[in-house]
Amino acid sequence: MVEEARLEAVESGLVPASDGWFVVNVLDAAWLTNDAFGARCIFEADTPVVRGTELETRHFPQLGIRLTVAEPGKPTTMYHAETSQEGFLVLAGECLLLIEGEERQLRAWDFVHCPQGTEHGFVGTGDGPCVILAVGARTEEGSIVYRRNDVALRHGAGVEKETPSPAEAYAPYPHWQRGRPESWGTLPWA
Repeated sequence: MVEEARLEAVESGLVPASDGWFVVNVLDAAWLTNDAFGARCIFEADTPVVRGTELETRHFPQLGIRLTVAEPGKPTTMYHAETSQEGFLVLAGECLLLIEGEERQLRAWDFVHCPQGTEHGFVGTGDGPCVILAVGARTEEGSIVYRRNDVALRHGAGVEKETPSPAEAYAPYPHWQRGRPESWGTLPWA
């Protein structure tokens, strides 16, 4: 029998403090925000969320999952490709998918499948926040590369020089902060 995980409150919300199954509402889960890249709901005890606490980092061993909220005109990440497959479901709002040097407009309920090695990124569009559910496979040998791409650069989501280093790709931008935007009160798209 699989035990229920213990959830503990950290500065940004609830995270699993032990192994096992759990249920957490997105409003209560841990969040990270970034002025350049929006907000992310973190369902794991990810390092930025538990840093400075006595909790250990806990990642789901086979599946990465997060909720991303992009404001109009802002990217969710830097344009990149990974060695693992990923899937993205737009739950609310609109965004621009940057994929393999092309642009595709997406709206609620559009699904994007990225096989390993697919270059991609997202930029919020429309009148309000865009909410994207992101799911990715976890592999022991996983790696990432941030590729220079003119389409991504035009949307503020690209690097000038290709790099496999997240620290290098994100060096010009502010660090992620714990917590969800105070202005939300409740989830604005719910």
